[in-house]
Amino acid sequence: MKLNYLLDKLKSNGYKITEQRKTILQVLTSNNKNLISVENLLDKSKEIYPKTNMSTVYRNLEILEKLSLVYKVVTENGITLYKLVCSNEHHHHIICKKCGRTEAIEFCPINTLEKISKDKNFDLTDHKLELYGYCIDCQSSKNN
Repeated sequence: MKLNYLLDKLKSNGYKITEQRKTILQVLTSNNKNLISVENLLDKSKEIYPKTNMSTVYRNLEILEKLSLVYKVVTENGITLYKLVCSNEHHHHIICKKCGRTEAIEFCPINTLEKISKDKNFDLTDHKLELYGYCIDCQSSKNN
């Protein structure tokens, strides 16, 4: 997503564009291929605008999540990572466990599970599918 699109989306939903908010969005757009932790987002934001603080980062991530502009992943270690939504189309991701690099899977293999849900009288309303492993760069460094 482009920075101007994000700024327009926030404005059209009644949010002011502060320097901290703009800085957080700049960091997210420049890291659009990787998941980023709140701590890393804060550190990179402070490099651009030193007055950025943790509570502002959390507050902005909540707003972005509410507007469906960020994708939130909780790792098996309980660490929450964020990434800008890459498209409005329903899709899933392959995520590198080491560097956080994220690639979209452009289709949804959920049809079989939806049938199982219906057979069990369960009304499936949502799902996420994330595949974890190591990207080619991390595979190389893992073996060294």
